[in-house]
Amino acid sequence: MLFPRQPTPPLTVETLAHGRFDLSSEVPKHFSLIVFYRGLHCPLCAKYLIELERLVPEFEKRGVTVLALSSDDQERTQKMADKVQAKNLRFGYGLPLNIARQWGLYISASRGKTSIGIDEPTLFSEPGVFMVRPDGTLYYGNVQTMPFARPNFADLVGGLDFIVANDYPARGEYQGEV
Repeated sequence: MLFPRQPTPPLTVETLAHGRFDLSSEVPKHFSLIVFYRGLHCPLCAKYLIELERLVPEFEKRGVTVLALSSDDQERTQKMADKVQAKNLRFGYGLPLNIARQWGLYISASRGKTSIGIDEPTLFSEPGVFMVRPDGTLYYGNVQTMPFARPNFADLVGGLDFIVANDYPARGEYQGEV
């Protein structure tokens, strides 16, 4: 389990158009937003990533770099980027599932073809959204067992204004006795 204010696991993946992404080398003013999605087979992921694509400039204005990634290979990731008409959104690919698990993501096994007729990979990670401070510590984390009811990106953009203006600390950091 990841805890706010503690270091996140290492994360290094290839991207479609921006070379290698290495979280430890990111230099955002405020945060890196890491959006783990299920893969090309997921129609809800495409819808979610279309919204993220639309809001990338708003995140960037607030000092946030953005990466969407899955365990899909380069070809499937390119198809997803094409589907969402990505111009602003960085897409990473080839997320090793052992790294996904280090980030606390749930892993699912294939059930064959999805409702859009695309085969699920043998194994893949379920969604997760994380904001990581420039020092590599976790600020915000959300993991899911299902593709439904994900965090709203517009709410995150709005929250960033409050967070930055008030130097609002990461919450959920307590690890002592309860």
